Amino acid sequence: MPNRDRHPLEYIHPRSLKYLSDHLQSLVKGRLWLKILLGMLLGIAVGIVLGPSAGLVEPGVSGILSEWLSVPGYIFLGLLQMIVIPLVFASIIRGIAASEGMDQLRKVGLRVGGYFLLTTAIAIGVGIGVALLIQPGRFISSELVQSTMDTATPTANQGIVSTPTLGEVPGLIGALLPSNPLGAIVSGQMLQVVLFAIILGIAIVSTSPRQSKPILDLAGSMQEVCMTIVKWAMLLAPVAVFGLLAKFTARVGIEALMGMLVYVGTVLLGLVIILCLYLIIVLFTSGMSPWRFLAGVREVMLLAFSTSSSAAVMPLSIKTAEEKLGVRPSISQFVIPLGATINMNGTALYQSVATVFLAQVFGMELGLGALLLIIVTVVGSSIGTPATPGVGIVILALVLNSVGIPTSGIALIIGVDRIVDMSRTAINVTGDLAACKVMDRWVGSKKSAEKELAEETERELRHIRTGEDVILDVD
Repeated sequence: MPNRDRHPLEYIHPRSLKYLSDHLQSLVKGRLWLKILLGMLLGIAVGIVLGPSAGLVEPGVSGILSEWLSVPGYIFLGLLQMIVIPLVFASIIRGIAASEGMDQLRKVGLRVGGYFLLTTAIAIGVGIGVALLIQPGRFISSELVQSTMDTATPTANQGIVSTPTLGEVPGLIGALLPSNPLGAIVSGQMLQVVLFAIILGIAIVSTSPRQSKPILDLAGSMQEVCMTIVKWAMLLAPVAVFGLLAKFTARVGIEALMGMLVYVGTVLLGLVIILCLYLIIVLFTSGMSPWRFLAGVREVMLLAFSTSSSAAVMPLSIKTAEEKLGVRPSISQFVIPLGATINMNGTALYQSVATVFLAQVFGMELGLGALLLIIVTVVGSSIGTPATPGVGIVILALVLNSVGIPTSGIALIIGVDRIVDMSRTAINVTGDLAACKVMDRWVGSKKSAEKELAEETERELRHIRTGEDVILDVD
């Protein structure tokens, strides 16, 4: 019989998502990242042949061929976008159930939320800083801008979104909770989905263990189904990248891509600065050397670079956090799924650089008020961004509108977004692992990491023996 002095959460032990990481590790060992890079190079080469620079193919024929080449890319993106909401939703609920107890869950939830907000704001500041310092927009000719715009350039005051007044803020806070959870899921409102999953997860683990077990079993089955779809998507990854880059290069031309090198370099420099910041944070909070941390997370970074999806690599991220970084399972299994949607520092940095870059391209001056508005808007939009490839471009339109920058400028950067997208995803995932290490030291536990891992191993043996996905410590 359960002890009434203990919370029901303490009796529930769902199987960790890390046990679904075997296929992901095989992709790393098979050097998927190298196949992706080869696909990128071949895609650019084919795009040059089909594009206006070579003059070998008629523009109409080139457009049709490049569209057909990009079909695997559309399927790849569609498969990952299809599974991100159910995978994150189920993983957050199961991550809550993996917590040691309500006290630890409360501490981790509050502290990791503050940590994510702070590091996101820092990432945006770094992005704005490097963009203002390098000024990549000065390296783009006006002819190039006009050639990539589908519409005439709007004036600077078009599309400005007014900032909420102090009296409107309480209503906006209340609107964060979805009145129609299914509607939030269908429309892809990830922040509302995350909040719904957290509230539902806490409610589930607060009920009787025997009542909550069927729901947790269903969430575990959902995770397995989603990872099966990820496995299928990964078979297309190299061909998908090849087709998408071939299409973009054929449409824009090699001259446009060469002119965008400074912009890409600015984003990559900002991402490197954020990576160094993570290494410093981990060093000072846990004492782990930067080289040891990088060696531990290398495989996850390569896989995240290959997939451009934080959600798709969650099983390997959890396994890495526990087995190579020494993080407690009760911490990693909650922080990783939450961070896959909320901790988007690489995406936030990219959006801030792209906003300043396009402002420079259009000759717009961004004052202090506009820069502060960019920070607020990017923080709000990056938190809850779906962890799938290419979504950053969609969110960027909202950020551009907030300061009146023409959204038609997105056409200028979309051709190089594949390289930037893969790089920022690698940093997003690294940030999640760094957060795990920080929270493991900051929150702590009644048990050591070694004891938690030993108990989890024992439960995994029990799972293999009985076939039970959720282990209950009740008679």
